[in-house]
Amino acid sequence: MDHSHMDHGDHSGHNMPGMDHGPKCNMNMLFTWDTTDLCIVFRGWHISGPGTLILSLLAIVLMTAGYEAVREASRRYDAHAKRVAEVRTSGDDLSTRYAADDDELSSLLRPGRYAGRANEQQMKVVKALLYAVQVFYSFFIMLLFMTYNGWVMLAVAVGAFVGYMLFSNSPPTKTAACH
Repeated sequence: MDHSHMDHGDHSGHNMPGMDHGPKCNMNMLFTWDTTDLCIVFRGWHISGPGTLILSLLAIVLMTAGYEAVREASRRYDAHAKRVAEVRTSGDDLSTRYAADDDELSSLLRPGRYAGRANEQQMKVVKALLYAVQVFYSFFIMLLFMTYNGWVMLAVAVGAFVGYMLFSNSPPTKTAACH
């Protein structure tokens, strides 16, 4: 039965309880520079004008730079854990070797002067936590990129550049990937 000829009227003026959907989000599946009704990842992260766009792009640059900081912290911790394992197998005292490295690592990440079985487990837990943070971060950045908005994509790239310049002390260890 065809009901296309029936006029159901305009229901946009009706304010039914619980039916407030918040700002309209424009979801693009093709590349665009348009920021009209752009929502970034969440409905609440809505671009309503040039001011919110600029603040959002700066936040994305900072978040992406933060990802590079986490990657560098993970690389440093891995290198430290490797040195601890090497020292443990050689029988040296960690307090005399690598004493300068203690200043680089926070006390939370430092596995201790004598690496026993408990410290090995602690190092593994810290490495797993750093890995989980990296995975979460990388997928969140992927979601940012998948807005298909050119401004957001540029902010991600600028953030990666800034983060690498600020935090990386080594050549890239993996290609750009979500995970």
